[in-house]
Amino acid sequence: MESQQDTRDPADRRRPRVGRRFLLTSVAGCAVLGGGLMLLPRESTPPPAPAPAPGAQALTAVAAGAPATLPGLAALIGEREAHLRTHPKDARSWAVLGTAYVEQGRRTADAASCYPRAERALRTSLKVRGRGNAEALEGMAALANARRDFPAARTWAEAALKLDRGRWTTYPQLIDAYTGLGDYKATGRTLDKLLELRSGPAVRAWAATVYRDRGRREDAAAALSDAAAAARSPAEQAAWLERVGQLAFERGDREEALRHFRAAVRLDPDQRAAQAGEARTLAALGRTTEALNAYRAALARQPLPQYALELGELYESLGLGQAARVQYDLLRERVRSSAAGGVDDELLLGQFEADHGDARAAVRRLRAEWLRQPGTAVADALGWALHRNGEDTEALKFATAATDKVHGGGVRSAPYAFHRGMIERELGMSWPARRHLEEALRINPYFSPLQVPLAREALRALGEPPAGAPPAGAEGGEDEDGGEPDDAGEPGGSRS
Repeated sequence: MESQQDTRDPADRRRPRVGRRFLLTSVAGCAVLGGGLMLLPRESTPPPAPAPAPGAQALTAVAAGAPATLPGLAALIGEREAHLRTHPKDARSWAVLGTAYVEQGRRTADAASCYPRAERALRTSLKVRGRGNAEALEGMAALANARRDFPAARTWAEAALKLDRGRWTTYPQLIDAYTGLGDYKATGRTLDKLLELRSGPAVRAWAATVYRDRGRREDAAAALSDAAAAARSPAEQAAWLERVGQLAFERGDREEALRHFRAAVRLDPDQRAAQAGEARTLAALGRTTEALNAYRAALARQPLPQYALELGELYESLGLGQAARVQYDLLRERVRSSAAGGVDDELLLGQFEADHGDARAAVRRLRAEWLRQPGTAVADALGWALHRNGEDTEALKFATAATDKVHGGGVRSAPYAFHRGMIERELGMSWPARRHLEEALRINPYFSPLQVPLAREALRALGEPPAGAPPAGAEGGEDEDGGEPDDAGEPGGSRS
């Protein structure tokens, strides 16, 4: 068979060979280039810095006046104890150990175990280096505040500042002490000094506490939101978010409160105050089963008597008297345990006895507490206990002190307004009673599962106000009772 001839132009017949040669050359070149690139040293990138150990993180937080995680505190305590076994003369390590124990006791509600250990460590630090030991003095102030011993806290903090006026972490301890003692002018001066010395998340959070007590809720919320946004650790951010949630609940914003409490628990699962706040808010939302579970979870890991009181009152509001009594028994047990750690729970016991026990005993406890540390919370509790014991004329003096915008700081509190309104109603002061009961429900319509229904019932019984302006003095101004006495032991006597 005759073969077919290639009829293409000779130049065309050469093109594939040229293409193939070009392709082979290109591939070879790429291979050489690639090999050359492979032989070049790679650009070195430093490995990421390892995360600080939990103990180091806790030490940083404690030194900066910020909350630390519970695992971090446990690690820090273990490290300091191991170090001090071979270096028993290290005064700073003793002070750090004592301060860490204070924070651990506060976070776990294990006052009976942690607070005596904290005191031993801090006193050892002072013994090892008595002079110039502002760190241990500050730790003693923190311990006294945790125990609700505000006179001692003031003494220790003032001693620390006498040694070092620039030690900014001592000022928050002094703010706590002055607030507990009802010295609101000193509280304001101390905050001003703190703000001059330092800024940052922890300082903003302390400022928010003072703003809240002065009735400046918007300023308090803004300061806490800024603190949470600038927090340097999840545990710190969770602590400030829990406080934002508290403020939201106090003004009756349940959804916002729940959002912040849950965000705090997600950041730090050991943030039991946020879990108790979540329970409080769920109860206000009518989600009772979830609220009960949240309270139980909080109590399991941080068995504060305050949580037992709240859970007991929730049970009582549901008609579950036996379950409520179990919680009230737990409250008494936890108070006894805390007392072994030096904690003064007289305020809480007085509040509990006034509503669920012996009102006369409540008055006795709270009178002694008022003489020792006359803060706003004690004035409110004593006024309510006197009312429950049938002593309404005297009760009004203390209820007025608790809601006094000039001397008491002006905190906007639904329970305080409720207590004052109920006392005024009992005294036949219809106009101011109506005003304060309405104010309580306006501030927070969900402030208590037991007392909100009482406030609504009292308002219904008072009825609508008669037409026309109220009689002179009937609006219930701060001096409607003829003015606050200035002698010791009466509201207004120790306030400045």
